[in-house]
Amino acid sequence: MTDLERKFHNAMIEVYRKADKECGYRATRFLQMLGEKGGVKTAKKLISKDGGTEGFLKLWQFGRLDLSIESLVQQDEFRELFTDEELEMCKERLEKYRNEIK
Repeated sequence: MTDLERKFHNAMIEVYRKADKECGYRATRFLQMLGEKGGVKTAKKLISKDGGTEGFLKLWQFGRLDLSIESLVQQDEFRELFTDEELEMCKERLEKYRNEIK
């Protein structure tokens, strides 16, 4: 694991902690995947799901898409870990749901 991959992995864990503390949302399967696959592989798997994940929808309902994997992937420091296609999927998903009414 490179330093950047490790930093991303730690950022994913922090997102989990914030969602738990600030929203009361415990994404236990997400945490399990992080432990098994690491941050980058977990993110790539989850962002590739058509329509997003249950976790993304929960965070949207809480008004906290800032805690989504899609938001984390879009941060400048982490973009190089992902393909242009993955970055575009995240961008489109975030834009779509930011404009949706809950």
